[in-house]
Amino acid sequence: MQFKEKQAIYMQIADYVCDNILTGKWPLEEKILSVRDLGVKLEVNPNTVMRSYEYLQQQNIIFNKRGIGFFVAADAINIILQIRKKRFFETELSDFFKTLKLLNIDMQEIVEYYKNHV
Repeated sequence: MQFKEKQAIYMQIADYVCDNILTGKWPLEEKILSVRDLGVKLEVNPNTVMRSYEYLQQQNIIFNKRGIGFFVAADAINIILQIRKKRFFETELSDFFKTLKLLNIDMQEIVEYYKNHV
C-alpha cells in the first residue's frame, strides 16, 4: 500500500478496510484480518492497525468479539457511505466548486461532460 503524506496512516488504513467492505471483499458480519495479519500485509506496525480498528469500532463499522477477532458490522456499508458522503461534501466538493469558479465553468458544462464521459 502506498501511503500519502497528507493523511494520517491509521486513517488511510481505515479507508482501506472500508474499501474492502464496500467492494464486498470483506462481507458483512464476517471476520476480518487480525491486527497482526493486516500489519504484515500492509507493512505497518500492528499498533497503527489497532488504532485504525479502534477508530472503525468507534464508528460502528467493525466490532470485536473478545478472543475471536474483529468482524464487519451488519450496517457497515450504510455507515461508511454516510461518513464518506459527509467528507466529500465538506472537503472535496468545496474545492471542486472553487475550481469551477476560478475556471469560469458553469454547471451545464459539467452536466454535458458527465453525460458524455460516465
